[in-house]
Amino acid sequence: MAAGTVAAREGGEDAFRQLFRFYRRWEGSELTGVIDFSKPSARQVVSSPLVLSSISDQDAYRAGLKPVSVWKAYGLANYPGFIFIPNPFLPGCQRHWVKQCLKQYTQKPNVCNLDMHMSSKETTDLWGKSRQQLRNKSSSKREPKCLLEKLRWVTLGYHYNWNTKKYSADHCTPFPSDLAFLSKQVAEACGFPGFQAEAGILNYYHLDSSLGIHVDESELDHSQPLLSFSFGQSSIFLLGGLKREEAPVAMFIHSGDMMVMSGFSRLLYHAVPRVLPNLEGKLLPSCLELPLPADLPVDSIIEPCSQDDWQVCAKYLQGSRINMTIRQVLAEGQSFPTESGVENKLDVLSKYSYHEENSEIKRHKPDPDS
Repeated sequence: MAAGTVAAREGGEDAFRQLFRFYRRWEGSELTGVIDFSKPSARQVVSSPLVLSSISDQDAYRAGLKPVSVWKAYGLANYPGFIFIPNPFLPGCQRHWVKQCLKQYTQKPNVCNLDMHMSSKETTDLWGKSRQQLRNKSSSKREPKCLLEKLRWVTLGYHYNWNTKKYSADHCTPFPSDLAFLSKQVAEACGFPGFQAEAGILNYYHLDSSLGIHVDESELDHSQPLLSFSFGQSSIFLLGGLKREEAPVAMFIHSGDMMVMSGFSRLLYHAVPRVLPNLEGKLLPSCLELPLPADLPVDSIIEPCSQDDWQVCAKYLQGSRINMTIRQVLAEGQSFPTESGVENKLDVLSKYSYHEENSEIKRHKPDPDS
């Protein structure tokens, strides 16, 4: 029996919190009881069927993905609707999404955690204000952090209100077209035709970051899946049940991996207690070192990442992980309910709660609950 399972049964806390704390504080040399879908062998891992005819090879290539016919997709026994797809990206294509998350999606009018305590002028062009400092950064922890290193989250499309835990019609900006196209292809391959990417939360983790225990239930339509894309360093992901008293299952997430939470699994508790240095023992995962294919379609949404830009991205990823979670907020034809007393957008932003347990990402400090 894994040590984490034992830990989850001890003490007065709920089973999820116990296991979260176990992995958060783990200091051993080998993690037992953690599923690795890159070499699945756990008994609860099952094959998950994909809709092979859902997207053409050409559209998959346009999104920087391998043909759906060669993807590997897995599920977990007793977790219907959960789908894990180990890195289906074409060589070199992950770099596009990393660059977008650091250089493009951080631009206004998108919203980020730095907007809480900095002026719009200060948070404009985080990339331009950070790239030189980041490129020249040494391994010393005493060096001041650049703005990109202080970034914790960015919201896209319908901007999530961290205070009310809601979306609203009056706080919405255009959703990136390239990310919407990628999301549509993945959703259709997993059996969700017509998926519309309407909101995105980008999480920027460092080796001391974690994602608090929470359920993604703010979207008004839960019939559509939650899509998750990860890049950079690996992490441990905990997937629990409908109640926190149910002990979660632990799994690794590596660079390029995708997760889909749908159906029964759409409203399950989950968390990320730990970000891990690359398990290959190198500064960056090998999949991020590969060049782009020479035969990308002319209408591909993937843009080559310049060597100069990649130097900055690679330096950032040496101690970091980026996760994109994409959601459809409204069902087709659905609208937001009318609410009285609509808050001013800036007032809402000033109340965003970033350090709550149920916020989308929480940076832990060494305390009894971490």
